[in-house]
Amino acid sequence: MKLLLKAAKIIDPGSKYHQKKVDILIEGGIIKKIGASLKIMEVDKEIDLKNLHVSKGWFDSSVSFGEPGYEERETIINGLCVAGKSGFTQIALNPGTYPVLDNNSSITSVKSKAENNAVQIFTIGALTNRSEGKDLAELYDMHQAGAIAFGDYKKSIAHPNLLKLSLLYAQNFDGLVQSFPQDDQIAGYGLVNENINSTSLGLNGIPALAEELQIIRDLYILEYTGGKLHIPTISTEKSVKLIKDAKKRGLDVSCSVAIHNLIFTDDELVEFDTRFKVLPPLRTKADIKALRKGVLDGTIDMVTSDHTPIDVEHKKVEFEHALYGTIGLETAFGALSSIFSLDETISILTKGRARFKLPELEIKEGVQANFTLFDPEVQSSFHKEDIHSSSKNSMFLDFKMKGKVYGIINGARSIMPSIG
Repeated sequence: MKLLLKAAKIIDPGSKYHQKKVDILIEGGIIKKIGASLKIMEVDKEIDLKNLHVSKGWFDSSVSFGEPGYEERETIINGLCVAGKSGFTQIALNPGTYPVLDNNSSITSVKSKAENNAVQIFTIGALTNRSEGKDLAELYDMHQAGAIAFGDYKKSIAHPNLLKLSLLYAQNFDGLVQSFPQDDQIAGYGLVNENINSTSLGLNGIPALAEELQIIRDLYILEYTGGKLHIPTISTEKSVKLIKDAKKRGLDVSCSVAIHNLIFTDDELVEFDTRFKVLPPLRTKADIKALRKGVLDGTIDMVTSDHTPIDVEHKKVEFEHALYGTIGLETAFGALSSIFSLDETISILTKGRARFKLPELEIKEGVQANFTLFDPEVQSSFHKEDIHSSSKNSMFLDFKMKGKVYGIINGARSIMPSIG
């Protein structure tokens, strides 16, 4: 199949075509020719869209679906369709399913369900059996099945020796260990950020200390063992400083932040709206300022939607009983574009692959096409009818967005709902 993209402005600082408006010929999923006003006699499909921009395909390092076990929240197929419509060509899937993805066969099963999709799925295996935090799971077997990292989703590693052993063991195959940054003994029965708002609302608080103590402990263990550590979804100003200092000391550590922690504060909790109940919790303006700076200076290695579908029976309930999480794939581009420049936004959305040992993408002739197509200028507000996910638990309802995703092209496959 021959596909011709017309007058596409490329956003890719690493490409010689950066900021240039070109035509792109794709044949059999391969970029055959890039140039201005290409004259191609016969093509199967020509794409000529208003203010079309093209970048390397976007990657999200922390996505949850429901399947297996929680299909009412999200299936793998619909979840990947949502990711494609949102501009993502590749996602890393968390192991928070039922049963937990903690062995070779479960990893293989998920990957098989995602075969032949325009969105590639990469799995994160559980660090411990059933994510119970007691015994290490079959890390090497999951690595053999294609798992790109190991961590218990939204569950901290309570026992320091378990983290020590996992970091030592994973070095045998250059594995990446994830450690969720929360000391549960400090967090206790906390539900939201410990601050004046939690006090005035009568809600138990999770202090920043709970995150920072865990990070300090984990970094000391990493310094002792060596290996590779990833700390997902940090949320405090001091966490940024701790990780920045650790990198200066030469530790092989990376971290991410959830998009909603870059935008919303715990002021949103005044109405006890469970859409804003997330983990780590929404923090303060000072934390947001430090997190945004950390993203731009490279201390924070990647930004994630931390997409977590929750069915209405477990979300639209009393605040203390509601599950943590918000969906975020559909709003990732528009939300980031509202606070960062275009070049910064695209850089954020295309980062993170190298940490998981995934091949970096290029926009040049002779390589497989892996594109996201979008218009960065469209202004809109996000509404419930814009949600493609099976679950509707978005904290971005009525949020003013900037930018529109047209779709994706990944090899010979595509998801382009905006053009039919």
